[in-house]
Amino acid sequence: MRVKRGFKARKRRKKVLKLARGFRGGRSKLFRTAADSVDKALMYAYRDRKARKRDFRRLWITRINAAARNHDISYSKLMHGLKTAGVELDRKVLAELAIADPAAFSKVVDMAARNIA
Repeated sequence: MRVKRGFKARKRRKKVLKLARGFRGGRSKLFRTAADSVDKALMYAYRDRKARKRDFRRLWITRINAAARNHDISYSKLMHGLKTAGVELDRKVLAELAIADPAAFSKVVDMAARNIA
């Protein structure tokens, strides 16, 4: 007696086509092309979740550096001064301070400048 596998196969295909919803043309309608597109999309999503963290860190460092140089100190000296002062603000918070509250950022810079050897 042969095995038809109707339910399992349909379930697998429906799962792939559901993930391919919104893709253009045959990529969302035809199982084979949809399966390829979904595999690629999932690979890109995994890769870019990692890349997003790197991109944001670069953005924060750029913003902190720009704000620090307005106070005549380089990014590396600022970070070294903060570390020796025992200030545990991360780059995300420092970048937000530099944009949203320049007065507070200047106080942080003064604290760091006092602790540079």
